[in-house]
Amino acid sequence: MTWPLRISFSVVLSVALTFALPITAGTVTGRVELRDSEDAAVRKHMDFSGVVVWLEPLNGTVNVTVPSTPARMLQKDKTFIPHVLAITVGTAVAFPNADPIFHNAFSNYNGRTFNVGLYKPGSSRTVGFGRSGIVRVFCNIHSSMSAVIVVLNTPYFSTTQRNGEFKIPDVPPGDYSLKVFHERAVQTTVDKLTRRVTIGAETTGLPAIGISESGYLAIPHQNMFGHEYAPPPDDGSVYPAVRK
Repeated sequence: MTWPLRISFSVVLSVALTFALPITAGTVTGRVELRDSEDAAVRKHMDFSGVVVWLEPLNGTVNVTVPSTPARMLQKDKTFIPHVLAITVGTAVAFPNADPIFHNAFSNYNGRTFNVGLYKPGSSRTVGFGRSGIVRVFCNIHSSMSAVIVVLNTPYFSTTQRNGEFKIPDVPPGDYSLKVFHERAVQTTVDKLTRRVTIGAETTGLPAIGISESGYLAIPHQNMFGHEYAPPPDDGSVYPAVRK
């Protein structure tokens, strides 16, 4: 009389343990190689940094957690640091001014139009990014300053290091669409690099991704009013190290 009860309990326990096991997330690794470049950093120093690689789930939705603290794009030596910043939708970005001169970060691209206004050294401004897209950032005073913010609907992304390597951690097993953004690649080039990938429970190494910069043309941008930049202020007396 006791055997059927024991068998039944064993089956139920086995099923319960099976469903209680957590889904193990994996790590996706790979490398990007830039080709056909006119950029000196690429041609002379093999600098493949600043390419954003991300994964979008093909089945179901993904929960994106908004960071409690803003991301950071520093303004120092008349340069936005980092030059390329990838964030998730809903993230705020702080623009601290670490220069001894005034700055005015802005963007007039549809990914996020904003103008933080003129602000003094040692201060900061913060902007929220509520929708996905490519946001190109400039300074309304210094035409040489530019940066890119890539706003994504997925938490599975990475930006390449100088050697072109990237690593995307904590990716649940499944099928994904792999996409890339590179500032000096035309849209048709990056569109052709979109591919379907299957991610396992451990480390998944992807084949090298070659990105051609052929066809890219650097076009001078205008100020936030859509006009040519006025001659920059002479700040060499207070900041000779970055006089341009």
